[in-house]
Amino acid sequence: MNKSLKIVFLLLLMGSSEHLMAQKFGYIDSEYILNKHPDYKVIQQELENISAEWRKQAQDLDQEIKELYVQLKAEEVLLTEEMYQQRLEQIKLKEKNSQEYYNRIFGINGQYFQKQSELMQPLQSKIYDAIVKVSRRNNLATLFDKAAEPSAIIYTDPRHDYSEFVLEELGIEDNK
Repeated sequence: MNKSLKIVFLLLLMGSSEHLMAQKFGYIDSEYILNKHPDYKVIQQELENISAEWRKQAQDLDQEIKELYVQLKAEEVLLTEEMYQQRLEQIKLKEKNSQEYYNRIFGINGQYFQKQSELMQPLQSKIYDAIVKVSRRNNLATLFDKAAEPSAIIYTDPRHDYSEFVLEELGIEDNK
């Protein structure tokens, strides 16, 4: 690369870095905002109640299977090999059904996950709208979430934390 081309490239690079330096950046802590929002506590309680009921049903199925194994063991000497194998197959089928139930409820796209998404969607939309308003009001080019995984923020200066502005936009007061 000749010398004049290097100078032009360097000037372009410096001009673009000045543009980047002029942009305002900030961050929020979405966990902090969620924990301050009263709707979040209601949603968490509802999810806990639903989850507890589903866990109870799964535990009941597991308990029934354990009891069937105990009963099979107690009657083992009285059963023919064929009868023993039939009961064992019935127990194995119940185990399979129990596992399918658990996966249907608590699996990756299970009912619990779907219910959580359904309940959280309106709150997430409210928070997102507040984030957009705060970002526009403060002329922010980028707003990071320090609670997001993986967090790309190594250091945060509290001066750039806009979490309180988002809470204010949502009409939530900090009771410190």
